[in-house]
Formats: sequence, structure tokens, C-alpha cells
Amino acid sequence: MKSTEFSRPASRPPATPTPGAGAGAGTGVADPVFAERYRAMSSRDSRFDGQFITGVHSTGIYCRPSCPAVTPKPSNVSFYLTSAAAHEAGLRACKRCLPDAVPGSPDWNIRDDLAARAMRLIIDGAVEREGVTGLAARLGYSERHLTRVLVDELGAGPLALARAHRAQTARLLLGTGLPISEVAFAAGFGSIRQFNDTIAAVYERTPSELRSRMQAAVRPGYASRNGAEPTGEPGIATTVTLQLPARAPFDGRGVLGFLGVRAIPGVEAVTADSYSRTLRLPNGFAAVELSLAGSPAAPLVSCVARLTSLADLAPLVSRVRRLLDLDADAQAIDLALAADPLLTASVAGTPGIRLPGSMDPEETLFRALLGQQVSVAAARTALSRLAEALGDPFPDAGATPGLSRHFPTAARIAADGRDVLRGPAARIDTVIRVAEALASGELVLSYGQARETLESSLTALAGIGPWTAGYLAMRVLGSPDILLTSDLALRQGAARLALPGDAKRLAAHGAGWAPWRSYAGMHLWRAAGPAAPSRPEPA
Repeated sequence: MKSTEFSRPASRPPATPTPGAGAGAGTGVADPVFAERYRAMSSRDSRFDGQFITGVHSTGIYCRPSCPAVTPKPSNVSFYLTSAAAHEAGLRACKRCLPDAVPGSPDWNIRDDLAARAMRLIIDGAVEREGVTGLAARLGYSERHLTRVLVDELGAGPLALARAHRAQTARLLLGTGLPISEVAFAAGFGSIRQFNDTIAAVYERTPSELRSRMQAAVRPGYASRNGAEPTGEPGIATTVTLQLPARAPFDGRGVLGFLGVRAIPGVEAVTADSYSRTLRLPNGFAAVELSLAGSPAAPLVSCVARLTSLADLAPLVSRVRRLLDLDADAQAIDLALAADPLLTASVAGTPGIRLPGSMDPEETLFRALLGQQVSVAAARTALSRLAEALGDPFPDAGATPGLSRHFPTAARIAADGRDVLRGPAARIDTVIRVAEALASGELVLSYGQARETLESSLTALAGIGPWTAGYLAMRVLGSPDILLTSDLALRQGAARLALPGDAKRLAAHGAGWAPWRSYAGMHLWRAAGPAAPSRPEPA
């Protein structure tokens, strides 16, 4: 299989390197994108860790840009967008800098092309669950075309990309107390032999050697302690504690606060230092508790997960990273938004603001529908009533304080929602209509959808307008460039920052914030108050 370097630009401010046509070894300095990356690598700038990979052909290894090793000659260097591309080029991971123990690439949310959408699904474990055939079907293309696009764009096909992701998940799990055999299957490998061969090929170590090294020196991205604990219970069987790295700066308290003020009792629980919730995963149930760790320069999120099936750990980690927007290119976003004098103070006061994501797209849609034109407190009351009446009991409630049930399924809301929901008849009709469409498969929400597809499928249903569609694209897909100017609270926040309070004028002013208008909107919501309503102006 062919291995290529960066092949197309991403939407990102000039201050941050942008993927482009990188020259191969021996020709890099003639390419401006190569030269930009080479400068970043030579300065050992940790801002670019996870955004591209340095392949050093003279030593046969690949590194993160901040690797402290001696800077290689340009003629010996190629840059890759994925570790899978480096593997395909015959390179192995550097033992010194451990290039996959870093935040992931923000490109999969910034870009909305086929390659980026495929990567969102691959990271969520789609290949392990459905194979390449299922991945291609979900994206609406043939296997052959999908493979060709991924090789051309990312340097590796879907199987190689999934294999690299399994290796990274296994490396993460080797830092826990799980037996090595359980690590292999939890990471998605089909056999112990396949697991051993992959770890040896990627890290040039056996799994036992890699675990010993990790226990000797805990690094970001590894478990901070032996966190696997078989409970022997029939419900949630295993507890795993992980430390997930975030890209600095990271407004962790802000994003946890956003989730906390909207928490549904029983489904979610909040303390002064943590946020917890129940969720359904492809192979079973889970509960997760998130809290802040690390330092401002190297922020971490402590993730304590209790799972029915360890095979769900990889999608759980992927969804936690999406929920907290851990991979956002925070410095580039702040630099771009602070260029507007009217946002400078807000950016300085809240560096590294995040765009809260979604762990369950269907649940996020129901939250948006019930949150329209009401306060956050009123929406929380309605959602609490719905969850209490229709949510399935959580099987591990005794071991997870504050968590007792799951958010109701679309099928349950479609069947019994009218008996529980209160409010305008038109809103109830819309909720039931959406629930029926989701339950029947008429409406599908997926991390792998294009923004245009997601928004058009939503607005095609009566009762759903542009605000709801845009809000879902922000939360589910992580779309970075949406400004919901019809939102009353957002405009109130704009007025407090001396920005235009009129929707048209605010949209015109906000054009200069592209491609980070979603993050600018978070600043405006923040200015309106921590519990400000998020709702569209009535039609």
C-alpha cells in the first residue's frame, strides 16, 4: 500500500501549520508547507503534537514534533497526517517521545470531507464493529472508493488506520491493571497473536516490556494507577481509570460547568470537582466520571469508567474526547478570535474555551428540542421528568452515586412520550415525530455525517428549524464554524461585549471570526451568564 504525506489544506489560521502537499524525503525544503512543519519540529513546539507526525527515515522511527532528539536533516524527514501512514512507510514509534500519547488531531472536526468523516467513525470503533464494508456503507461509498480516498488523503487505508488506532488503545490500556490478554481483546484485536505482532511492529517492544516502561514513568495519556477492577457484578463488570491528555490551554472548568448546569438527575451527577453520567455503548452499558487533572501546561482529564464490556472502552474514550473537545487547536482558536478587539478581553479571561460535544446524538437532539424557547432550568425540569418516567434503570446504580437510569430511547419516547411531556402541543408533536423517525430509521444521526447532510435531514422534519440543526451540528459533529445568531442568549451576550445585538449585523461582524465562529459563540453565551438559555427566537 502506498504511503503519502499531507495532501490537502485544512481550514486553519496562518499561525498554525496547515496540512498540505508535503514533499518526500530529500525534497522537503522546496515545499513551503514542509518548511513550516520543519521549523515547528526544529523548535520542538509542543503545540503541534498530534497535529502531524515526523517520520525520520535515517533512523526508521516517527516522532511527535516536540521530540527532544537531535533535529534530523530535511533530506531524512517526511511528515504524515496519521500514525498509520508512518507505519505503512515502514516506520515505528519513537520510544523516547511516544508520539501517540498526545491529544488527537483537530482536523477530523475542522474538515468535513470523506476522509475526515471516515476518521471520526474509525476512531469510534466502526471498523471493529462493522468491518470496512459497514464503514463504507455508513458513509455511502464503495469499499474501493473509500480505500482509494483514504490512501490518497491520509496515507493509509481503513484497515491500516483502524489497526493503528487499536495499537494506541492497547498502549493506553497497558497502563491499567488489566491482564494483557484482556487488553488485547478490549483494544479490538481478534487474537493474542495479532495483538503481539502489532505491538511489536509499532513500538518494537513486547506488550510486557511496554507495560513495564509505562509503570516506571507515567506519562500523559496513560492510566495514573492500576485502575482495572473486576467487580464480579452481573451489570457493570469492570472499572478502568485513565488519564486523557488535552491540548493546552484548556478551559476544563468551563466545559464541565456547561454540562453540569444542564445535568439531568439520575442520568447525570455533578459535584464541585466532577461530572458523571450513564450511557449506552455498542456492546453494553457504562458509567463514566470525569474530573480535571494535570497542569495548565499539560492538562489532563481523569476518566473513571465502569463498563459492561471492555470492547466498549475505545468508543468510550473517543466520545469523552468529543464531549470535552480535548483535541481542539486552542492556541490557534484563541489567536484568531483575540484579533477582534471586542473579543480580546473575553479570550484573555477564558483561554482555551471548548465547544461541548455529544456522547449520544439522539439524546442531544431531544435535549435541543425540549430546550427551545425556555430557560435552561425549565428544560432541565422537562428532561428530568422524561428520564424519570421513561428511562431504563441503570443496572449498576448502587456502585455509582447519583446515577440511577439511562436517558430514554427514541422508541420509548415515541411509544409513551405523550403521556409524560408537557407544554405546547406543537412542541410535543415535534418530539414524538422525531422519536418515531429515529426509531424507524427514517432519521439517522451519526458522527460520520457531513454537516450539510445532518442539517438537511433535520430540517426536512416539520418542527425543526435552522437553530436546532445548527446546534446539533456543533454538538454532534464538532463543527467549528457555526454562529447561531437567532439565539436570544447569544445576542444578549454579544450586546454585553459591545458587539451588535441584531442578528444580521452580528452575522456580518462574525464573518471575520471564521473558521471558529462556534467558539466565538461560546464566548458570547458565556458573557450572557453560566445558566443562560440557549434558544432560538420564536418564528
